[in-house]
Amino acid sequence: QVRLVESGGGLVQAGGSLRLSCAASGGIFSTKIMSWHRQAPGKQREFVAWVTSGGDTNYADSVKGRFTISRDNSKNMVYLQMSILKPEDTAVYYCYAGSGNWGQGTQVTVPS
Repeated sequence: QVRLVESGGGLVQAGGSLRLSCAASGGIFSTKIMSWHRQAPGKQREFVAWVTSGGDTNYADSVKGRFTISRDNSKNMVYLQMSILKPEDTAVYYCYAGSGNWGQGTQVTVPS
């Protein structure tokens, strides 16, 4: 069982930036594909980005060019650097380690 704890969410104006962090413990972190997902009010949870153990990445079209996912295997950390934030980015952001291992989420709010 992997424990994931997200942090770094908050209120940011449109066009601003925010960096989310996800601290992992209790598993072999370095071998896992890690991902970020988000859920806006009244909507289903959706994929945002993933990063492999080797650093390969993939993004949802809606965030491509604005968000960057990265990881530090030595610290068991995953990050999501978010730039040029838009009101439609408002959501609870979740870290995911596969096999049903989700974090508790961190709220990101971008007022319109």
